[in-house]
Parts: sequence; structure tokens; C-alpha cells
Amino acid sequence: MESATGIVILDFGSQYTQLIARRIRQQHVRSTIVPCTISPKDLGKLRPAGIILSGGPSSVFDEGAPRSDPAILKMGTPVLGICYGFQLISHQLGGTVRPAPHREYGRAQLEIIVGSGGSDGSRLLRSLPSPLPVWNSHGDQIVKLPPGFRQTGKTETAVAAIEDPERRIYALQFHPEVHHTAHGDEILANFLFEICQAPADWTPKSFIEQTVASTRKTVGDGRALCALSGGVDSTVAATLVHRAIGDRLHCIFVDNGVLRQNEFSKVSAMLRRLGLNVTGVDASERFLRKLAGVTDPEEKRRIIGNEFIYIFEEQSSRVFEEQSARLGKVEYLVQGTLYPDVIESVSVRGGPSATIKTHHNVGGLPETMKLRLLEPLRELFKDEVRRVGADLDLDPEILNRQPFPGPGLAVRILGEVTRERLEMLRAADAIVDEEIREASLYESIWQSFAVLLPVRTVGVMGDQRTYGYTVAVRAVHSEDAMTADWVKLPYEVLERISNRIINEVQGVNRVVYDISSKPPSTIEWE
Repeated sequence: MESATGIVILDFGSQYTQLIARRIRQQHVRSTIVPCTISPKDLGKLRPAGIILSGGPSSVFDEGAPRSDPAILKMGTPVLGICYGFQLISHQLGGTVRPAPHREYGRAQLEIIVGSGGSDGSRLLRSLPSPLPVWNSHGDQIVKLPPGFRQTGKTETAVAAIEDPERRIYALQFHPEVHHTAHGDEILANFLFEICQAPADWTPKSFIEQTVASTRKTVGDGRALCALSGGVDSTVAATLVHRAIGDRLHCIFVDNGVLRQNEFSKVSAMLRRLGLNVTGVDASERFLRKLAGVTDPEEKRRIIGNEFIYIFEEQSSRVFEEQSARLGKVEYLVQGTLYPDVIESVSVRGGPSATIKTHHNVGGLPETMKLRLLEPLRELFKDEVRRVGADLDLDPEILNRQPFPGPGLAVRILGEVTRERLEMLRAADAIVDEEIREASLYESIWQSFAVLLPVRTVGVMGDQRTYGYTVAVRAVHSEDAMTADWVKLPYEVLERISNRIINEVQGVNRVVYDISSKPPSTIEWE
């Protein structure tokens, strides 16, 4: 009999689904996300050491609420339900679930019930302090446990942890995967190693080996294009696929007209130093014509996403027209899509999560495409990609680059994208970059940039009245882009940035600093 391979997570639409997978990988255990509708037969083929039912935005009472096959709970494989997964387990196994009088969202205190059903006897919650700060997000609650279960934890308002150790089914009302839950990693480790005895064999090196092998199998004798931006994500994706298929990968770097100052020439030179086969395409006029008059951020993203695909498809025909018969047909488009892009745009693997905003290379793709997508990093976070890049021996100059959105400055100009506004924002953004680097803060900050607002204010320069634009400066700390806190930049750095922008950028007379965190805000303004 083949040994178990890792943990399989059933996606019920939680924004935190991949965060569960990430926490598992941090403990060197393989994790796979599948739709909650997977059949027990197909789930069994994955040979899971354990199964996790994720959270989700639905209520078990909602019409069309996501369901998993109840037979999964009878497979004999250890199961952990989280939030919605907790309620679904209770609902399917004969417990009583009802809407809570008050939705419980945010911090709560978990009291672990000691004795026969608590920390003394529960392998999931063993050796944990009580009370324990946890993070909740639910509108339903359990009022009657399913037969065979015992309660192991509670908050002030709800049953918070239950288990049936004989059937090896465990469930938590709170989210152990988020940082706000104290000792969450220990809870997951108890499930992984104490209950599931999962093998700890996932590393960036094993990810590289697995991805290279699967890419070779997928592409076969064919060819692929890679949409390169020069950022960490697309560069790591290109390097992985190049390792798999060599010169049958052709990289395209498109100037979409909304890049930063001198970005096209700098990035083109950097990419060629990597030994990648790169073609630069200046399509700036084309993109700016499409964006003219557009103010809605979702429409901007859709336009840019569509136009990128059309260009790549044109390049696949043009660049390889003479070579394709000899070297294979161009069938695939490689993108450096990461999980935070996916979860805000569409649900992972067809799950029922909500759309926050459409990322140009996910939800912004046209409905019909000649090229098939190849996204080797789709289930990773930025810091995981950087670790993979380090194992690929990529230069720190590349690995330490701050994220830059695929739609570029188009989503940092609120309102219509015009040449005048682009020039203002490029100049302001360059100043932010220079001053952050000069203060030796660049690598310690997740992202720092300028945003041009469609707000004009009265000012005075040289005893003259001005009526200029406002620039917002944004700097955030983050680990994975799922949450972010604003950076408390030193006053002297903010002062230099403000003085330089107002004095050097024609048309701007006011600078403000964004002190919003994610959530409730997003990192980018659009």
C-alpha cells in the first residue's frame, strides 16, 4: 500500500483557505487544495494523511450552500473542520446548528475544557494554555453536538471546539491558521503529527523538483510563452519553466504604457542577464488608447488583462511562425500568478469564495484564449516564492524587489489614465523609491509607492495661488499580502518625500500619507 502524501484541504470559499495550506507547508508537510465537491473516490486517490474542511462565507442554511459528500467523514482518514467546516460536520453528523443571536467576528477568548474531553485528553488541544486568544468569523453556532462528540473548548458565546477521537474527527469554530490566534501553529502541528502522522517532506527544493517534473509532463514536446514583468513572481515562474523545457520557453516583456520610470529598459537588461530568451514588445500606445476615458478600476484591469493575452497570442504566431513546425507548437502561456491574486479574483480550484477585486492575470482574462495557462506558483505566497527563487540561485536584486501590480500605474492613478497624469505619478513614485532606498528601508518594507488622486486642492507657491493634484504615499508591512499594516515611516523621511514631490513634480501641490491597514483596505488603492 502506498504511503500517505500530505494534507488535502476541501475549499468551501474561505479567504483563508490557502493560508491553511501555507501554515501546513511551513511545517514541511505537503498540502493540496481541492473543491469541496470532490468525490470520496477521487479524494482517496490523493492518499491524504489528513483532510481539512476550510471555512467559508456561507451558512449551512443558505440555499446552494457548498457541501461536501458526507461519505468523506466515513473514510477513516483524520478530519479537521474549521469555521464553516465545523458547522458542516455538525450538521451532517446529526448535531444542531442555528443562526447565532450576534455574529462573532474578531478576537475571542477560548476556554479549553479540561478533564476527559479537554486538554488532558484532546490530542488536538493538548499542552495549550487556557484561556487562549483566538480569531472568529461566524454567524452560526452549534447548540447540540453530534452523537459521539464531546466539547473541548468554548468562547463566551459559543461552542468552539469538539471532537470524536474514535472516528478521528475534530472541529474548531475559530481560525487556527491566522496570526491573531495564539498557538495556532501548535494546534495545526498537533493535527498534522499527533493525529495524522503526516510526513514532513515539503521544502522549496522538493517543490522545484515536483514543479519541473509536472511542467515537462504537461508541456511535452510543445513550446510556451512566458509573460514576464521583471518582478519576483514572473521571473521565478520563468526560471522554473526554463529549467523544465529549456529554450522551448520564450519570454515576452511588454511595455504596457503604465510602467514605472525607465522600467522597460532596466528590466529588459536584467532579464537577459539571467540567460532567458526575452523579446521586448512596446505596446504602450495600444494600451493607452484602450484605457482612454476609462475610470472604473475593474474595467481597467479587464482591459489590461485582455490586451496582454491578445499580444501574447499574436507573439506566439509571429515569433515562432518559422520555427514551430521544427520545434513544436506554442500551446502554453506561463504566468507568475500567486495565491493572493487568485483569492481576491476568483476562488481556488473552482471553490465558492467571494471576489474582492479582479487581478488582470486572473479574473481579467478573456473568455476565449488560444493559449492554455501554466501557473506554477498559483498556490504560493510571495515569501514562499522568494524562498523558491533563492533555491534557484536567483540574484538578491531580483528576489528583494517589492511587488508591483500587473496593471501597473493604471491602478495607482484614480480616475482616467492620461499621459499628463502618468508623467506626474512616475516622477512622484521615483522620488518615493529613491528616498525609501536612501533611508535603507526598501528591503524591510513590503511595498512603498505613490498614488495620484483625482483631487485638486488650493496651494500657494512663490506667492502665487495654485490648484494642483494630490499624491498619496503608501507603505505597508506584510508577510503574504493577505493582511498588511501601514509602516510608521520616520517623520524626516516623510518630510523629504513630501518636499521633493511638491517641488519637483509639476502639477502636484499636496502630499498625504495613507495609514490604512488591510483589512479593511487593500494594499493598492484600486
